[in-house]
Amino acid sequence: MAHTPFGVEVLTPDGELFNDEVEMVSTRTSTGSIGILAHHTPLLAMLDPAELRLYKSESDIVRFAQAEGYLQMTGERALILVEEAVPPDQLDRSTLEARLRAAEEELERAEEGSERAAKAGRDKRRLECFIELAGSSG
Repeated sequence: MAHTPFGVEVLTPDGELFNDEVEMVSTRTSTGSIGILAHHTPLLAMLDPAELRLYKSESDIVRFAQAEGYLQMTGERALILVEEAVPPDQLDRSTLEARLRAAEEELERAEEGSERAAKAGRDKRRLECFIELAGSSG
C-alpha cells in the first residue's frame, strides 16, 4: 500500500546527501527504533548510529550508515542532521576496523568520565555499527 510522500533532507557537516520525497523514514533514536510517515506529529529526536532507510516506495529504498545526529519532523518535512552518513556499499571494512582499533585504544587511554572518553566511546559505537552494516551490504 502506497503512503503519502513527504520531503526529507539529510545533511552532514560535508553538505547535503539527500533531498527528495519519501513515503517513510526508518532509523534509530536514543530511545529506540522509529518509523516516520507523512502527517507525523512534530518531533525532535537524538539519533544513534544505525541504518537510515528512506523509502521512496516499497521497492526503492535509499540506505545510509548513519552516525549520531538529530531528526526534526515539522509539518510535512523531515530534517536529518548527522555527523556522518555513508551508503553501506561504500563502506570499507578494513578501514573501519583500523579506525575501531584506534578508538578502542583511545578509550583505554582516556580518563574515565572525561570528554575524551565520551568521544572515544561514541566513535567506538558508530564504527561497530558501520562495520556491521558493511558486512550486510554485499
